[in-house]
Amino acid sequence: MLVKLENPALLSKAIEILSELVSEVRIKVNESGMSITAMDPANVAMVGFKLSKSSFSQFETSGEVLGISLDDLKRILKRCSSESFLILEKKENLLSIQIQDRIKRNFTLNLIEIESEDKEMPNLEFSSRVELNSNDLVASIEDCRVVADACSFIIEEGKFIVEAKGLNSARSEFSGDEAEIQAENCKARYSLEYLQKFLKGSKLCEKTILNFANDHPLKVELKKEGMELSFILAPRVETED
Repeated sequence: MLVKLENPALLSKAIEILSELVSEVRIKVNESGMSITAMDPANVAMVGFKLSKSSFSQFETSGEVLGISLDDLKRILKRCSSESFLILEKKENLLSIQIQDRIKRNFTLNLIEIESEDKEMPNLEFSSRVELNSNDLVASIEDCRVVADACSFIIEEGKFIVEAKGLNSARSEFSGDEAEIQAENCKARYSLEYLQKFLKGSKLCEKTILNFANDHPLKVELKKEGMELSFILAPRVETED
């Protein structure tokens, strides 16, 4: 396996986000490109990442699966600058990582055995799809974090509402002018801690897509040309006070 990225910033940022949710992953490199699917240790969230073959300027693979510590990979990728390009090459039980800009730098990362089974993102049914500006959603989630540790996503009379209630409350309301809403009335509650981690990906994508249903898992999608970052989050089902 040998792949080359002219602009490694997308990969570096995605790995940084995923490393906050999972520590060790299998990175699949096949004819479609590079992909990661993993479950967080608490079995509350699932993460998915795809970087298409077309994103690479050189791509040679025979269908490798790389067991990687994301923290270790993240630290190496942070050494890339905006002018760097990146070459990844599998050599026996090592991943050779070459960063080239003014000078050539070489790292080796030990590949690890990962005992968990291969995961696939489940094919879930949703009654509601909302696409909105990522920064607007981030602001709404941060508002909710001020007053509670969970928030509700609500569809009501064609509007999308983000609401948190504790001793205090916060509420943001989006109409069809601020968001693309294809939805039926429903309500589901989710952990704000996880949502904040997911939405660090908003720096990569101008728009965020939310898929959910009544008391149903949430799917968050962040898409850019050649790249897709997705998360599935279990709902909070306890009764609100």
